[in-house]
Amino acid sequence: MGQKFLLDSNTVTDYVSQLLPPTAILAIDSIINEAFIISIVVKIEVLGYNGESAKMKQLERFLQLADIIPLNDEIADKAIALRKKHKKLALGDAIIAATASVYNFTIITRNIRDFNNITKLKLVNPYEL
Repeated sequence: MGQKFLLDSNTVTDYVSQLLPPTAILAIDSIINEAFIISIVVKIEVLGYNGESAKMKQLERFLQLADIIPLNDEIADKAIALRKKHKKLALGDAIIAATASVYNFTIITRNIRDFNNITKLKLVNPYEL
């Protein structure tokens, strides 16, 4: 079975807003068609933003297509360990990193720096696809 990807909030919003370069859009299209996976945190971050009503409805419809990985004890425990080790790691990023780690996903994010210090975590910048 091929590599699975976990889309970060910024990848979702940049994709829906058509901000990604054409090669990245094609790559994300392919990933989404194979398995559109996000963490519950991404849903909260994206839909918790107070953006323009039409854009928010578009994002909501888009996220309804995703397989959303819920928070569970294994992810919570991994996120706790990550936060203890990486003091500046934001809670949302810790949960996303923990989800990717538990399920062996590669995170697609333009905020590589947020996750860089986490060993064994696979990262891809969508702007480099």
